Amino acid sequence: MDMVNIKINNVAYSVPNGISILEAARYAGIEIPTLCFLKDINEIGACRICMVEVKGARSLVTACVYPVNEGMEVFTNTEKVRLSRKHTLELILSTHRKECLSCVRSGNCELQRLCKEFGVKDENYYAGKIRDYEFDDSAAHMIRDNSKCILCRRCEAACREQFVSVIGANARGFDTHISSAFDKDLADVSCVSCGQCIVNCPTGALAEKDDTDKAFAAINDPTKFVVAQTAPSIRVTLGEAFGMHMGTNVQGKMVAALRRLGFDKVFDANFAADLTIVEEANELIERVQNGGTLPMITSCSPGWIKFCEHYYPDQLGHLSTCKSPQQMFGATIKTWYAKKMGIDPKDIVVVGIMPCTAKKFETKRDDQCASGYPDVDIALTTRELARMIDTAGLYFPKLPDEEFDSPLGEATGAAVIFGATGGVMEAALRTAVEKISGEELKELDFTEVRGTKGIKEATYTVNGLEIKVCAASGIANANKVMEEVKAGTSPYTFIEIMACPGGCVNGGGQPVQHAVVRNFYDLKAIRGAALYEADKNMPVRKSHESEAIKTVYKEFFGEPGSHVAHETLHTSYIPRPKYR
Repeated sequence: MDMVNIKINNVAYSVPNGISILEAARYAGIEIPTLCFLKDINEIGACRICMVEVKGARSLVTACVYPVNEGMEVFTNTEKVRLSRKHTLELILSTHRKECLSCVRSGNCELQRLCKEFGVKDENYYAGKIRDYEFDDSAAHMIRDNSKCILCRRCEAACREQFVSVIGANARGFDTHISSAFDKDLADVSCVSCGQCIVNCPTGALAEKDDTDKAFAAINDPTKFVVAQTAPSIRVTLGEAFGMHMGTNVQGKMVAALRRLGFDKVFDANFAADLTIVEEANELIERVQNGGTLPMITSCSPGWIKFCEHYYPDQLGHLSTCKSPQQMFGATIKTWYAKKMGIDPKDIVVVGIMPCTAKKFETKRDDQCASGYPDVDIALTTRELARMIDTAGLYFPKLPDEEFDSPLGEATGAAVIFGATGGVMEAALRTAVEKISGEELKELDFTEVRGTKGIKEATYTVNGLEIKVCAASGIANANKVMEEVKAGTSPYTFIEIMACPGGCVNGGGQPVQHAVVRNFYDLKAIRGAALYEADKNMPVRKSHESEAIKTVYKEFFGEPGSHVAHETLHTSYIPRPKYR
């Protein structure tokens, strides 16, 4: 690697040639503040917060896009630099709706943090015209409040990175604002509800629709039997909301917290992940053996499903008809479990704790009412659960570790890895390969489909049958794969697609991490590794070997792919118009 010698604040360093001053400062243990920069996604130098002095330069330069060179001398903390940053923050605040006490991002707002660091007071230094914006709460999953937008363009970049590009800068000059084409509501464009714009926003301009009041109301209603189900990835991300290390597995404390919030039962959506694998593997085998539509593509990610409906409506036949684990869980609770426990399904409220804002949209989809009532009533993000825990006054790090309720709290290692890209594929292979070969699978780790690479592929030969698989995460990568499928050139038998880059561990409903963390740590890898570690330590690691799954088939579904299973666990899809 070509290195150059530079000085930062009069201290000498040797750093890779061509990197930005911002990155070089990290080598020196210095954090240069920024509000717009996202590495490899949004490198535009727009916010002007990262300005630094460079010896010989005629003015301050933007550290995030200014490359280092041999002999450069940089100063990151001079009076001139500090005043520049403070004045820029004051200008931003001059048109910013300052309601920090009630803002959803209070305490975790990058603008708020910088204002505190630079001593910016709540005074109107630059009084003038302020534009009024209406909330856009048309979408099922989120709200947009442009009065808190600082025009950093991070949301626009995240949406572009996700291929759909349904939001961007409209108008010019003082009238510039972030919106959809022709200022359409989000509900009227082809937004896939992935929520990547939310987790990348530095302020409270974007947020998921908060359904915590609905959850509390259900819990406090004595006529309702309220059940919580937690998605696989929540256990390795929830701790971040309480200052714990990234990737910490807080499963036991999460269960304890949910129980103390008042849920009647605390179950694991991993049970339904196992159920999904059994049904999905059966569907794949049937398609392979009976000439069905191939490649078959997974259906666990509602953001991906919505994308396919909008952008590839003529390819819906490739989708597995299996409901997502969230919806399978709710359907099972309100049919088999309701009958078993003698509870009227109309009195059951199923609350999903999910990493995904698109799950809010999914609960409202058609053909998701196996019992005659919605399979899932409320979908909460990881962030919403954290707010409920705070509201209840629970000191999360000190809660005891408790176990899920039985039997829908029992699951296998195959279910745990659903939260990482490639995890659904690996879990399905553990069952499908064993079913096709008729032999016990000794090696359970399909490492070829692991990792955070956007598109991964592998080929396996089972009983002379070649199975070529692909795992893609992020909508841009899904689009690449689907172009091959549409053209008829796809070589794959089975494809896993997740809407969010890296899978559910990086979902739009996960704890918001400061841009510094996103720029210099691989969140996807850290969180995903924790799930694979949990899988490795599970006593049962194949979905079809779960005793709870065997019981529910024996007592209710009969066998995978049965008529009852199709009526309860499978769904349908609809073409949707494409508006961008």
